[in-house]
This record gives sequence, structure tokens and C-alpha cells, in this order.
Amino acid sequence: MDLNDSDFDVLIVGAGISGIGMAAHLEEHCPGKRYAIVERRENLGGTWDLFRYPGVRSDSDMHTLGFIFEPWRHEKSIADGPSILEYLNRIVDERGIRENMRFGMRVETADFDSASARWIVTVATAQGERKRLTANWLYLGSGYYDYDEPYDPGFELGEFAGEVVHPQFWPQDLAYDGKNVVVIGSGATAVTIVPAMAQRAASVTMLQRTPTWMFSRPARDGLANFLRKVLPESTAYKITRWKNVVMQDIGFKRAQTKPEKVKEFLTKKMQGHLGDKYDATAFTPPYDPWDQRLCLVPDADLFDAIKDGKAQVVTGRIARFTKNAVVLEDDREIPADIIVTATGLKLAIAGKIAISVDGDPVDFAQRYYYKGCMFSNLPNLAVVFGYLNASWTLRADLNAAYICDVLNTMDAKGADIAVPLLSQPEEAELEEDDIFDFSSGYIQRSKAIMPKNAVNFPWRLNQDYRVDRKQMKSDPIDDGILHFKALPHAPADDAAPARPTATRSAT
Repeated sequence: MDLNDSDFDVLIVGAGISGIGMAAHLEEHCPGKRYAIVERRENLGGTWDLFRYPGVRSDSDMHTLGFIFEPWRHEKSIADGPSILEYLNRIVDERGIRENMRFGMRVETADFDSASARWIVTVATAQGERKRLTANWLYLGSGYYDYDEPYDPGFELGEFAGEVVHPQFWPQDLAYDGKNVVVIGSGATAVTIVPAMAQRAASVTMLQRTPTWMFSRPARDGLANFLRKVLPESTAYKITRWKNVVMQDIGFKRAQTKPEKVKEFLTKKMQGHLGDKYDATAFTPPYDPWDQRLCLVPDADLFDAIKDGKAQVVTGRIARFTKNAVVLEDDREIPADIIVTATGLKLAIAGKIAISVDGDPVDFAQRYYYKGCMFSNLPNLAVVFGYLNASWTLRADLNAAYICDVLNTMDAKGADIAVPLLSQPEEAELEEDDIFDFSSGYIQRSKAIMPKNAVNFPWRLNQDYRVDRKQMKSDPIDDGILHFKALPHAPADDAAPARPTATRSAT
């Protein structure tokens, strides 16, 4: 792709899992489409390039966090950040995607011009320049959280003299050998950081206000590694992937129908790992399993660190910070040279891009999801928001495949615009559903900006991959809701360039 090109069939925002997945699907299923990926950072990877804290790893198995089209070949299915980046880099190189990537470009605005069926997109470059790109389709693979600003719980650090770091902005030169470290938080990030830092720190304390349900599993998937020895790689991957999808789905639904049984199971497992170091106060949350996402503890590393005396979990509320300690409301003091504020993320919709249609701003909180992918009355735009109860990539794969089908249907119909139409009378009859009923702080804090969901498909972001997979495959693209429109004539001026002849990207 010529780096001076400025008009595309599909403009993908974000070079993480979602964006790379869409590009790979386009290469395979829509080979004639011209596309580009614009990425604000200087490297691909998204989350996996941003987060550099000790021990950073997946909290889902890589047979489902990996793509449906590219087997995960590493021995460990719970993978570290560098291994995931290696996987993504191999995909973009082998599939000819890298030449379609443009780094150091932050998308600021995107306005859909109905007269030309083009998104007019303003990007700011790393050098401070502003450029205009145009595209028939806009595909947002920009993730779900704010890259610039994490959640700030508003700690008054007072006279604390040590270092304070947030996992989202981890300093490369942070020296913590022999230091007392307090990690504030009890989510997946804290559960990852604590055992990793405990290998070198003098002490590591995970300070939590509320416990989290945790479960341990081996970092290596024994069945996957066996199957790879006796079956073709792609076949072994498909079997392992589906096995993990089914097992995860069964576990989630069992937690919903028999929460007490699941509590008992998880508690016994933690007791078995921790022995006499088990503290019910620290490991018994006041909510049911899967009311928040379960925290994965691969190879029981956190439990081993606690059992070996290298780490501890303390439950309590912070009263104040002294020069070298955190003081709790019950007057307990925890020595601290370094404080890690693993207090969560701040969600962002559509990558904080100012989206508009013919100059009218789009408020996503007033739009309904359509098939977990598009939005009511919003043309030629798709987004990826992964599953709360399963791997992100499961949805990314579904959405990318679906949009490729939409693009091919548009070509067959000679259409320039595809929009899920929802009239006001029809919307008034929809019954809303709170699918974001997780009690997790980052979800609860962000409900006001979330798009709407109806009880029934297709106007919802469903939370059941197996149902979604079946529905997306069986439902016709031309379902009477997704409307297709052809422009009556080409643009009369150069406000939005006409679509160029589509050619396959060189590989």
C-alpha cells in the first residue's frame, strides 16, 4: 500500500487483537477490498504493547484468546505478553497485513457523509500534523478502555515518600529488589503482579477492599499439547478451542444456576493450595462467582507466593498514607516503599473518537447494539466489545466474519450503505436489558456511556458465544433490518473522493 493513499474501502482503527483480526478476515474473505489500519501507538499489539508490568499475561486461555484462523503453537496456553506479541507479529507478517498499517496516528473525528457514503476521518500524527482519510466503512478495533487515563480512586497520598505507579504506565526502570511493595487492588492485574514482584521484592502485599473469587489451572493445557503430537495442528487447535469454549460456558452457567456449589468448589480449591495460610476473610467475596469476572491464577503462582511467605493478602480500607506505610482504618500499618495502584480501568466508547453523521454528533448511549457489532441507524460502522464472561477474541472473530459477509452482500447488491434501521415506534416497543449487570467497578462506573441493549436479538450485545455463533451463521445478512442503499450518482465534487478500483493488497 502506498503510504500516500488516503481513501479506502475499510479503515480499521487499532492494531490490537480486534484490528489485526479484521484485517486477516478481509485478506481471506474480501481480497478485493482496500484497507488500512491506523494505530495511535508506534507498535502493534494494543493492550499487549501498552501493559509492561511484571508478569503480564493473558487471563484467558490462548486457544480462545487466539484467533479462529491461526493456531496457538506455544506450549503454555496461559501466555505471557511477549509470547502474545510474537503471535500477533507473525500473523501480520505472514498474511501481508503489516504493509497496510500506519502507526503514530490518533483518530480524532469521523463524520459519515451520506451523499458520498464516505467516512471523513481526521487523524493527528505523532509529529503534530493533521491528515484526512476517507473510507466507505469504519471498523473500530480500539478496545474498551481509555489508553490515556486509568481509573483514579482519588487517593490522598499525603506524605508518602516512595514511588507510586499504575500498571497502565509501568516505568521500565522501576527497581523493586529488596523493597516493600503494596499492590492496591484484587483484580486480574493485581493477581498477576503480586507473584511476579514477590520473586525479587522484600515483601509484597495485595491490599484489597473486597476479595475476589479466584481459581487456579495449569498454564499448560495437557490435552492441547497431546493433540498437537498426534493430529494436524489445525485440527488439534479446533478441538482444544471448542473444548475450552464449552467448559468455560458450562462453568459460567453453573455459577448462575448453582452459585453456592461453585462457591464451595472454588473455596475448597483455594484451601487446598494454601493449607494453613488460607484466610477466609481474604478469599471469600461478598458476591457470587461470575458476578464479577473470575481471576485466573495459573499454576497457583499467587497461592504459592503466599504459602512461601513471599506475599500476603490484606483486606481493609485505607485511612491514610505515611512517609513509608499505608495505614488502614483499623490502624494496621503496611510498610511500603512502592505503591502499585492496580485500581482498575476507565472505559471509553469508540476509542473516544468524535463520531458524527452528516455533522450531527452520535451519542452511543442512545443507540441500540445490532448483533453485538453495529448500532441502530448508524451506517457503515462496526465495533468490537468482547465478552465479559469469555475471551475477547471470540467476539472479535464473529464480528469480523460478519462484516466481511455484509461487505460481500453490499457488492452483490451494488450498495454503498448498510444501516440497521430502527424506527421510533419500533424502538418504543423494545424491552431494555441490563447485560452489564456485573458488579465490577469499571462496569458500574461506565454504564451511563454504554449503548443500549434489548432483551431479544438482534438489538443486543449478547453474552453467550455459543448462541451468538449459531445466530450469526444462521441469520441472513439481508434480514429486513439491515437496509442496503446504492448512491444515485458519484460525488460531484472532491469533498469525498470517489471509491478507487479495489485491488488486493500485495502479499
